[in-house]
Order: sequence, then structure tokens, then C-alpha cells
Amino acid sequence: MVKKKVQYDEKSIQTLDALEHIRLRTGMYIGRVGDGSHPQDGIYVMLKEVVDNAVDEFIMGEGKRVEITRDENHVTVRDYGRGIPLGKVVECVSQINTGGKYNDDVFQFSVGLNGVGTKAVNALSASFRVCSWREGRYRAAEFERGKLLKENKGKDGQRNGTLIEFTPDPEIFGDGITWNEDYLAHRLRYYAHLNSGLTLVYNGQKYVSRHGLCDLLGEEIGNEIALYDIAHCKLDRLEFAFTHTNTYGENYYSFVNGQHTKDGGTHQSAFREGLLKGVNEFAGKKHAGEDVRDGLIGAVAVKLQDPVFESQTKNKLGSTDVRSWIVKEVHENVVRWLHGSPDSAERLIEKVKSNEKVRKELASVKKAARERAKKVAIRIPKLIDCKAHLTDKRGKRREETLIFLTEGDSAGGAMVQSRDVETQAIYCLKGKPLNCHGQKRDTVYKNEELYNIMRALGIEDGVEGLRYNRVVIATDADVDGMHIRNLLLTYFLRYFEELVTSGHLYILETPLFRVRDKKRTIYCYSEQERDAAMEEIKKPEVTRFKGLGEISPGEFNRFIGEDMRLTPVVLDSVGEVGRCLDFFMGKNTPERRTFIEDNLIADPSW
Repeated sequence: MVKKKVQYDEKSIQTLDALEHIRLRTGMYIGRVGDGSHPQDGIYVMLKEVVDNAVDEFIMGEGKRVEITRDENHVTVRDYGRGIPLGKVVECVSQINTGGKYNDDVFQFSVGLNGVGTKAVNALSASFRVCSWREGRYRAAEFERGKLLKENKGKDGQRNGTLIEFTPDPEIFGDGITWNEDYLAHRLRYYAHLNSGLTLVYNGQKYVSRHGLCDLLGEEIGNEIALYDIAHCKLDRLEFAFTHTNTYGENYYSFVNGQHTKDGGTHQSAFREGLLKGVNEFAGKKHAGEDVRDGLIGAVAVKLQDPVFESQTKNKLGSTDVRSWIVKEVHENVVRWLHGSPDSAERLIEKVKSNEKVRKELASVKKAARERAKKVAIRIPKLIDCKAHLTDKRGKRREETLIFLTEGDSAGGAMVQSRDVETQAIYCLKGKPLNCHGQKRDTVYKNEELYNIMRALGIEDGVEGLRYNRVVIATDADVDGMHIRNLLLTYFLRYFEELVTSGHLYILETPLFRVRDKKRTIYCYSEQERDAAMEEIKKPEVTRFKGLGEISPGEFNRFIGEDMRLTPVVLDSVGEVGRCLDFFMGKNTPERRTFIEDNLIADPSW
């Protein structure tokens, strides 16, 4: 095939205004566009950008209430802060690099330092309205897809503050937007916990927190039993809380200026270091870090003037100058808390000693597992690796990396021929993994399959070593496939919970049906989609895919390429994990059977 030669001259160079660029390159400004099925989809980012501005007012001591309403896709946010200066209302929501957050005296601690947030919301909205009230006067403006339609001003008696209304543009997001109330509630709870004293009201539902991160950990732990009362410390620029449970691994919730840094960063590392130093000073013994932190659930929030993040998504803090003072503050306050809480201190030290005993018992098991792995092969069996990895600190495609955990060689074979060799790795399971619910930590090392999965992902020493940004469970859409999926979920939730809480675990959605004729082919992910496709295509040929191995490599390419459908594994709270695993994967077979019989939906045609 001969490529058509395209003329490249001065006429080929285009200049877009800022708002046009936002609409053309949406992903640069809000990340993924999505349809609302993922917590990082664009509609939630748009809401976050607007609410962030309202919360910034509270941080600066102005306005203790934020009111949010949503009617279908139309969203309204009203704060009672200082209000945008009336002479700059239009510019602040429509001109890039215009705003008050460049002035450290006006906004000391803010995530949105690039002057883009509200402008992006404006540009990506079919309709957008802003109104600011200051000292009895107001100024309002209305926009359509970033273009100013009209503005007005006058006097009225409303309280100072700002109102933003927007409707996401169907031209950008499509007509199938669905707002997930659980995602919204989760985000609003975080706002409340990070800003004690602030009241957020969403469609009449109040979100408020008196004890900040202590309340957050209490909610996240849920039914899980904390070994001692949550330790909580709140300073001007630093707040942290922690406790231990009987779970494995470490779990952290870290924040910078209200931004959830799900991948941690220098502030989280400094918190871990300071906690270790504090416990060791109190105990008068040099305990290993893994002994002090195994079973720990902690939260840390910092306020910084000029935070440096490792990526545009702001999921990981890179500022190096925060380490020394955070370590010092955490160290000193942990020691103070331990001396002032003798009962809790005793339980914490008992937990550390128990962890140390288990670690030493595991040492010989680990050694045997590694010796066994060396004898089998230098490389990990059943792993077909990719070239890029999340651990490549300067890798351009590290964020795109993923690994498919798939069942059997048949499905893996199709994936190998269809995958992107740069960013997509494949691990083929031999069969059904062991149900590890209720098993001790040494199970990971004694079971070859579970051990090799851990090695392939690089998570033996924690999620920091994770080699792929997304871990994708790709199993058949049948009973056996669902069972394997549940066994893998149990494995990760049992031993590597932080992998899930930090948002790295996904499930691959693959089509159940192919509906086609000689001219057209439609792939359907549900019976409803199949029925709709059968109405569109006259005399269709319908194929039911029983397993991934039945999909040809040529077809598979579209399902793991740009149109790949991934469902994130999201936890409402860490405390729910134990209860769910006990019910679904425990030894209560009669109880499960009764539940299935009571909730089974039978086909009326049977």
C-alpha cells in the first residue's frame, strides 16, 4: 500500500485558542473522558474542579458550607466564600492562566495551581453559568461550549460567594452518561474528612466530619476490628492517623491539599519512616520496618504551597523537601501518643512482636520457595512480559502498562497475538487458583501458582514494586470463569489489599455475543445489547462466545485495544472485605446455598 503524500507547509500549521485546545485534546486536561462508570471519569473530574475551588475558600477561612445539586446531568455548586472579584468573573472561568491561585498570599494551599480547572469545565460543558456575589452586588455570565453568550450585573442581598452551573457536553461525553452515586458519596466524604468543620450538602444529604482523618479511618475499617484506638494527630500543615488490624500488608490513604494521592509519594514515605522511628524509640529496640507496619492502616494529609507531582494525574507526590519535617513531626508525635496511651501502646508492641515472630517463621519457607523457583526456570513460568514497566521512573508509557491474568493457554494465545508488546503483559493461569481465604501468609510461598503471580507483579515487598499500572483479571464469562475471578480477588484482598485500595485492580469485560450479517458486525456485552443488535440487523447470524479462546486474534485486538472495557475493583470500605470474603469464600456452604436459592432469578420461559 502506497501512502498518500501530504503537503507540509505553512498552511499545515494551526493555532487554536485555549478553549478549542481543551475540546480537541480533552484527555490532557481531565484525563479519561469515560461515561461515568469509573471514579476517574471526566464528569467526576469536572465536578471535583469546581468543588475544589469552593473548598479552597474554606481552607482560607471563608465559607463553611458548600451546596451541590444534580438534576440528571445538570450540576450546580454554590459556596459562601469571598466570591470571584466582580471585574474578573468572565476572565476567571474562560481565560487560561488567569486566576488568584498564582498569588500565594491569596491561596496558600491549593492543588489546582495551573489556572485550568474551571476553564476546562466551561469549555467541556454544553451550558455553563457563573455568578459571583460580593457585598450586595453580583455579576453573572453564561457560556455555551466555552463561548460567552451574555453577562449581567446588579445588586441583590445574597450572601457572598460563587455559584457554578454546568452540563457536560454530549459532543464530548456522548449521550450515555451515568452518574454513580457511590462514587460521588465517596468523594464528598473525603472532602469532609479532610476539612473538619466544613459542611457539604449534596441533594439534601449532609457530609460533615468532626475528627478528620480519625473519622476517615473509622469508616474505612468498618467491621474490621482495630487492635487499639485510632491514633490521631492534627497540626497546622500535617494531619495523620493510624491503627493496626489483623489484615496482611499495609494500607494508606494519603492526601496533598485535599488531593487523594492514591500512589502515595514522598509524604507517605516520610510518614512511614517517622512512624517506625517513633515506635522504635518508645520500644527501645530497633524493630524491622515490615514488623512495625504489617497490618497497619494509616492516613496522612499535608498542606504544601507548591506541591510537585510525578504526573499530570497528581496521584503521587514528588516533592523532596517535605521528607525531613514530616519525619520529624510524625516521629515526635508518635512517641508522645505512645507515652500518653499505655494500653494502646502495649497492644501495638504486641502486634509488632507477633509480626516479627511470623516473619522469622516465614524466612525458611521463603527461602525454599525461591530455591524451587530457581530450579524451574530463570524467568517466571507462564509470564509473557512487555517491554515497558511501571517501575521505569522515566518511561514514557509506564502509566499505560498492564498485565492480563487469564485462564489457560487458549485465551492467552489469542491475547499474545493481539496485544501491544510495549505495554501489555500476559500471565496464563494453569487452572483454578487455591482458595486462600483463611490461610496464613506462608500459603503464598508454598503454593507455586500464587507465588509466581506475586513474583510476576513484583509486589512481594509491597505495592511500591508493582511492575504494571493495571492488573487485569481476564476470565471467561461462564461459571468457571467467574469462580476463577473470585479466587483471584480473594488472593489479592487477602494478602495484597493495598493493590486494590490504590486502584490498580481491574476486570476485563469481553463480549458475550457477536451479531452480524455480510455487511456489518456488532459485538454485544449483554443480552440486552444482543436483542437491540438483532433488531438493527436483518437476518442476523448470532454467535455466543463461551470462552475467550473462541475469539480469534483478529477480533481480540479490538477488545484489548483502544475500545477495551475495564471495570475497576472498588471497595466501599476496607472493613467490608472480611465480611464479604467470609460469606462468599468461607466454609458456610449451607448459608450461601440458601442465599442463592432465595435470590435466583429464573427464566420465565423455563
